Parts: sequence; structure tokens; C-alpha cells
Amino acid sequence: MAKRIFVGIDLGGTSIKTGICDEEGNLLKVGEGATETELGTERVLDNIVACARKIVDESEFSWDQVAGVGAGIPGFMDAEAGIVHFAPNLPLTNVPVRKILEDKLGKRVAIANDANVAALGESWSGAGKGVPIVVTYTLGTGVGGGIVVNGSILQGGTGMAGEFGHMTVVPDLEAIQCNCGKMGCLETVSSATGISRMAVDAVKRGDNTMLADLPQITAKDVFDAARAGDETAHRIIQRAAHYLGKSMAMVAIVVNPNRFIIGGGVSKAGDTLLNPVREAFRQFALPRAQENVEIVAAKLGNNAGVIGAAGLCLR
Repeated sequence: MAKRIFVGIDLGGTSIKTGICDEEGNLLKVGEGATETELGTERVLDNIVACARKIVDESEFSWDQVAGVGAGIPGFMDAEAGIVHFAPNLPLTNVPVRKILEDKLGKRVAIANDANVAALGESWSGAGKGVPIVVTYTLGTGVGGGIVVNGSILQGGTGMAGEFGHMTVVPDLEAIQCNCGKMGCLETVSSATGISRMAVDAVKRGDNTMLADLPQITAKDVFDAARAGDETAHRIIQRAAHYLGKSMAMVAIVVNPNRFIIGGGVSKAGDTLLNPVREAFRQFALPRAQENVEIVAAKLGNNAGVIGAAGLCLR
């Protein structure tokens, strides 16, 4: 019997990443194509189809061996119905993406939010492999995440499970408004954008910091400065980690995971971020909820999305 394979699609605003996985979550091939969002909904969907077919055509496998196609999409959706309601950076509003792709590809298709899909990838064959209950945070421009229980994504009643970035954790007197409209969201302090913003604010206040010499401050600059002994940068990282660990303590008494995984660009800071997050988690979490809980860095990097998407059809 020919080997079954699964195609994963990680849809972004500028590029479409593709991957082929086997039933064990091994990534066998990767590819990439253009999204072309400016050309509208139909073009984006046609490009997804073309990318899916291309990666198989260029592989050692045949299209007959494809047992399913999964797509991770950045936006709000009803994953069960296969409808994308709104995707901020894509021309997808109330679009029945799953049905359209199934009709064009002639294969079973599953869709999910991109952060949930990345969480599934890490749970399937990354830092959460073999762990029953895994909570993944993705720290980038914003803060996203996903909850995977016994190999399946916890979507929630309206698909909002795992939106950790919009947990209200910052006290009113310190809070600023998030892009979602709420005050004090985790995303305002623990994302790459939040860390950069706090550094810019510190420079404007006149804090003594080497960051003042930079024309533009990134989150990486802040971590580099903290490692170099800059007290202002160290304080910013401690604040970001404090609220991240605090949010995990809240999640721990609701989900009670075995492991937290931190992914996204900010996770590249390694123990400079992870150690203070672990300390904050221990400070805020109930003893029983933190028992045997690990907080680790993601392993799959940019491949988490395509691997997780490929795994959607197995669940």
C-alpha cells in the first residue's frame, strides 16, 4: 500500500508556506509561494491550490497519496464549519474556505487559526511531543497561542480558545490600550511590539540606557542590551516576563497543562526570557497547578505551522 501523506498550508499575508508530512509528523518537504493578497479572494484561494499541487508534483509522491490538506489561517473562523469570518491581513471575510478548497483540490480539507495550528505542530512532533496537555504561546508582533489536549486542538465555542494575548493582566494604573480596544492586555507588554514600545518609552523618559543610541529599537535589541548589563533593558524584560508568567498561572488553574511552550520570534531570547517567566509562574501559580509543569522553548521554528496544518486532517 502506498504511503499516505498530508499537505500543510501556512497562509501568511505575503507568502504561502507549504509542507508534506507523513502520519508520524515528520516533515518530508517544504515549499513556498506568493499570497498576492492585493489581487483579491479568488486569487489567494487559487494560489493556495497551486502551492498545494506544486509541492506534491515536485516531490517523490503522487497526488493519489495525499490523504488530506490542512491550512492554518491568521484570522477568526468557525473551524468546524470551515468558514473564515475575518482575517485582518487577507481578503477573507465570511468565506467558506474549506468547501472551496475541497472542490478545487478534490481532497478532504481542514482549517484552523494559524496560532492553534502552530501549537498542534509543536504538540505533534516538536517540544510537546508525547505530552498529554500542552499550552503554546506565540510571541511575535502580537501574542497568540493554542491549547492541545490529547492531540486535538481545543477550539472553544466560538473559536477563541488560546487568545492569550488578550488576557487582562496589567493593572489599571499601568495599563495602555491594546489594538483590540481593551486595556491592559498581555499583548501590550509581552509581545515583540510591547517590549519595543516599553524601550522607546524608557528612552523618551530619559532613562540611562544604551538603547538611546539606536535609531530604531527592536525586541532583540532590548534582549541584547539586557545581556550586556543594561539595567533599563533588564527591567523591561523582567516586566514582560512577569506578566507572561502571571497569565500562565491563570491558564494553569483552568487548563492544568503538563507543559507550556513559548514560540514566536521573542522565544529566540532563550533563558534570558524563560528563566524570569518560570520564576513569575512559580510566584503566581497555585502549588498543585504548577506541580511537574515545564516551561520550554518551541523546537520547530517556522515549520510549526505547516506541520500542524498537515496534522489537522488526522484529528
